[in-house]
Amino acid sequence: MCQYKSGDSVIGIWVGRYHDPSSAFEVYTGRLRSGMVPTNLGQVAAFDKDGVIILEGSLVLSSTANVSKDDLGALVKAIEASSEKGPLPPIRTYLPGTGRALGTERYALGPDAFRGALETLGKNDFVVLTDAIGFNSGAEVMLARYANQGKGGGVLVLVEYPTPQLAEQHIHHLEEVLPAGAKETGTVIERKGSLVSMVLASSSAEYAKNLREAVDYETQVTWNEASQTATDPPITSIMVKIFIGTGVFMVAAVVLGIAFGGVRVITKKFFPGKVFDRQNQMEVLQLGLSGKRIDPSDFY
Repeated sequence: MCQYKSGDSVIGIWVGRYHDPSSAFEVYTGRLRSGMVPTNLGQVAAFDKDGVIILEGSLVLSSTANVSKDDLGALVKAIEASSEKGPLPPIRTYLPGTGRALGTERYALGPDAFRGALETLGKNDFVVLTDAIGFNSGAEVMLARYANQGKGGGVLVLVEYPTPQLAEQHIHHLEEVLPAGAKETGTVIERKGSLVSMVLASSSAEYAKNLREAVDYETQVTWNEASQTATDPPITSIMVKIFIGTGVFMVAAVVLGIAFGGVRVITKKFFPGKVFDRQNQMEVLQLGLSGKRIDPSDFY
């Protein structure tokens, strides 16, 4: 962290570099304060009366509040070249926008970040879920607090796995360690493709159901099997062409066979023993069952 002074004005700038954009995003969400409003600086950014937090590639930058947006934009541009650019975790886009409390979004790639997110959101009683999530299997978690127009709400937890099979495996582990009190109040864990969702401490089972259904996640299935498209010829046309091609090859084979046989017969008639079936090139295998030796000329 550095401090800069111009006259009586003092500003503070903090910059951290991380392994990749996903790790930087984890740190970025961990530094968010409730009520921070998004702004268009860097890849993602948010601000409040106390300061600004900006994510740019693998860098996270924060500043005090007494810095103009133009100066921050110039600073981001200056560090942009040294940041490792890359896409941010897609799971962040699955969170519903309606009812979300700004600044409560948390992203976790590991157990420590997850426990810290639960503590920040006031849900320490669900820390027992940490080991069952399966961070060592590549799980990514996104959390945020939601409010139901002043009538309650809950904390939405999204867990994305590399494959649907891993999601199905870990959903059973999560159900086993889910606190009994949470089950009694209607906390349900659901899976959709590779994504597992649950609402912690929901104001009602109906609200939790509606919040889970509002998650912006669609599964995509790739089927690598050839299929007919509008530009392909009809199957009847293909079959006709196959039969015609086969017929042409059969006729050609018959004609060539007759031609070869005819040439052979004519040659043997006019040039006997000179081109085909020459005696000095023919041999007859004999079993020796009789004392009389077979003369090959008797057969030609």
